[in-house]
Amino acid sequence: MRARYVLPAFAAVAALLLTGCVDNSTPDAGGATEAATIAPDSAAVALLPADIKSTGTLLIGTDAAYPPNEFKDDAGAPIGWGIELANGIAAKLGLTPTYQIADFDNIIPNITGGTVDIGESSFTDNIERQKQVDFVNYFNAGILWAAQAGSSIDPNNACGLTVAVQSNTVQDTDELPAKNAACAAAGQSAIEVLKYTSQDEATNAVVLGKADALSADSPVALYAISKTEGKLEAAGESFDVAPYGIVVNKGSDLTKAVQAALQSMVDDGSYAAILDTWGVTDGGIDTITINAGANG
Repeated sequence: MRARYVLPAFAAVAALLLTGCVDNSTPDAGGATEAATIAPDSAAVALLPADIKSTGTLLIGTDAAYPPNEFKDDAGAPIGWGIELANGIAAKLGLTPTYQIADFDNIIPNITGGTVDIGESSFTDNIERQKQVDFVNYFNAGILWAAQAGSSIDPNNACGLTVAVQSNTVQDTDELPAKNAACAAAGQSAIEVLKYTSQDEATNAVVLGKADALSADSPVALYAISKTEGKLEAAGESFDVAPYGIVVNKGSDLTKAVQAALQSMVDDGSYAAILDTWGVTDGGIDTITINAGANG
C-alpha cells in the first residue's frame, strides 16, 4: 500500500473544488455495529502480552484515506471494512480499539517505536517490509486499473499514457516503475504517473480526463468505479495478487494473538459478514497466516 507526498498548493485547492465527483458514502448496512456482537476469544486473549492486556486498549495506526478499506466518516472517524476487521480483532482480544490516524509512511515507524500496537492500513505484505515488522495476513488483493467508460485502456500496453495513483502505493513504487522500465527497454514513451495523497483525488483525475487511467488495489478500484455513476469501468482484469497484513512489531507475542483473533472471526462467520457487507468477499481467505507475502 502507501505513504505520502505533499501536494502542491494548487493541486490541493483543485481537490477541494472536485468535491462531489466521487460519492464515497458508506454501505446502507454497516459492520460498524458488528464488533459489538463479537465476543472475546479466550484462546486469543491468553496469547496477549501482559502489558497490552493490562491497558485494556488496542492502539491501532491507520491513514484512513483508502476507501473502502479505510477512510473517514463525516465526523472524521475511521471507517471501512479494514477498520471493522480491526474492531473485531480488538473485540476478540477483549480490548477497546483506539485509532491513531497518521500518514501511511509513519505507521510502521510508530509500531517499531511503540507508539501504536498494530497497523491496519491495507499494507501489502512483502519481503522488504518483513525486515522491519511482522504481518498477520487477512486478505488477498490484486491490482486493478480503471478508466473512463468506453475507453480501450490496456494495462499491458500503457506506454505513453497518464496514470493516476495514490502516492507510495505498490502501484506507485513497484508496478508503474516496472512498466516504465519495460517501456524504456522497448524504446517507447514513458507512462506519466500522477501522484495524489488520497484515492478520491486519483479517481477524480480520471473522471475529469486529467489521467487516462488509475491503478489501485482491486477492492479500492472496484469501489471507486461503483461511486462514479457509470463514468469509470474496469480496464482489464486484476493481476499481481498479494496478501494484506495487519502490521505488528517484529517478534512480538502480539502477532500470534492477532492471528488467533482473526482466525476466530473467520471460524465464527463475523469475518465473512464484514467482507460481504462491503462487497469484497472475493479477496477473503480461510486460514489466517503470518508473513505469507513475497516480492513480485
